[in-house]
Amino acid sequence: MIRTLLLIAVGGGIGSMLRYLTSLAIEKYYATIFPLATFIVNVLGCLLIGIIMGLLEKNQVTNASMKWLLVTGFCGGYTTFSTFGFENISLLQSQHAGIAFLYIATSILAGLFAVWVGLWLIK
Repeated sequence: MIRTLLLIAVGGGIGSMLRYLTSLAIEKYYATIFPLATFIVNVLGCLLIGIIMGLLEKNQVTNASMKWLLVTGFCGGYTTFSTFGFENISLLQSQHAGIAFLYIATSILAGLFAVWVGLWLIK
């Protein structure tokens, strides 16, 4: 358990630092009202989790440590949106489109509502 937590912490720390550096670079060169840095981080995170999971599956890597470090840790630290994307693709591939679309819609709506409630509570 301790080893797993350490792997997640190391991966998450690296992912979080890379997220910050990616955001700095994007905001330095592309100043816009659109949240471009977050958008790019989220899309890159989805690409990375797809590549990592694809490589793990293709090479039949069953070592859970790699998944904890790279997927849960690194991708989770970089952006949890990558996990959201992967889970929805997995649902779609396993013929659960209804659940996928429900998950997408409720996640977006509940997330926006929760932010609004949080802001409202502080006022």
